[in-house]
Amino acid sequence: MNEQTSRDSIIIRTSVIGILANIALAAFKAVVGLSSNSIAIVMDAVNNLSDAASSVITIVGTKLAGKEPDKKHPFGYGRIEYLSATIISLLVLYAGITAFTESVKKIIHPDTPDYGTAALVIVAAAVVVKLLLGRYVKGVGEKVNSDSLKGSGEDATLDSVISASTLVAAAIYLFFHISLEAWLGAVIAVVIIKSGVEMLRDTLSKILGERVDAQLAGEMKATIRSNPEVRGAYDLILHDYGPDSYNGSVHIEVPDTMTADELDRLNRKITREVYEKHGVALTAISVYSYNTKDPEAAEMRRRVSKIVTADPYVREMHGFYVDKKEKRMRFDIVVSFDAADRKKVYREVCERVQKEFPDYRLLIALDADFSEEGISE
Repeated sequence: MNEQTSRDSIIIRTSVIGILANIALAAFKAVVGLSSNSIAIVMDAVNNLSDAASSVITIVGTKLAGKEPDKKHPFGYGRIEYLSATIISLLVLYAGITAFTESVKKIIHPDTPDYGTAALVIVAAAVVVKLLLGRYVKGVGEKVNSDSLKGSGEDATLDSVISASTLVAAAIYLFFHISLEAWLGAVIAVVIIKSGVEMLRDTLSKILGERVDAQLAGEMKATIRSNPEVRGAYDLILHDYGPDSYNGSVHIEVPDTMTADELDRLNRKITREVYEKHGVALTAISVYSYNTKDPEAAEMRRRVSKIVTADPYVREMHGFYVDKKEKRMRFDIVVSFDAADRKKVYREVCERVQKEFPDYRLLIALDADFSEEGISE
């Protein structure tokens, strides 16, 4: 059994446990809520049913995401997990909105609850079950990096708090004869809605594409720089095709004396090392060359670097090469997204360098800080 198959099996097994637990809890709570005329407990049962539906969607999403790449989708189906997480978020939102609507109706037209000992025991047991289930599911989700399981685990933990609040409401009613049922149902609904919005926001952010993880970027660049021919690794871009499934590209800085054969062998070696150590498939490795035959080039590089990095929004300069015969100078600058106008920063840097080297034609590329691992030269 390979690593991906093992991961899928863990996710499915955990989801099945969640389905069985939530269906059982929903059934018990529905009976208790209807028999005791408790809107809060009924809404809690509805929430458990939405959790069971979420687990079903997680299983379906995991099965579809595990499909082998094909002609139509050569990078695989891993992103389906993000779509399933989105559906789960929408289900949570729907459950919250439904619960809020029903609670408002009960606030306007209140009913008197009738709690029994059996009902309270079942709700108390549900608190413990959901708390343990939430910790278990979330822990497994973090272990296998499954957004769907992590979301389900957080939701289950939240459910335990909701169930506990219904016990508090029952205690208040039994001791003080004050019914907070409908108001508590509304508060529960708002908490559920908030949870759904946060889950949806996080999932959509991943679908849109987030910054490269700084730790992963640093480790990958360190692996690449461990090759003696490589002086620097820059412009690392990773494309997310599902949890722990990345394709990427990078620029490496190498001596201008390397032959095409040497570069080919180096690129293949880097590609193999990065995949074996980090599980990332580098689909492209581009090359920057640096001067090795002109001793004045190093001093020119130092002067340019001082000018460029004087701007607080320039995170890095790389790929510097000067051709004194053709009077050409080329390099890239990484401008932070914190800058109000990145293009303005770029223009100002170009103007300052051009003023210092008026006889040279400048070829300066504007790069983005795709990770926080950049270090200025």
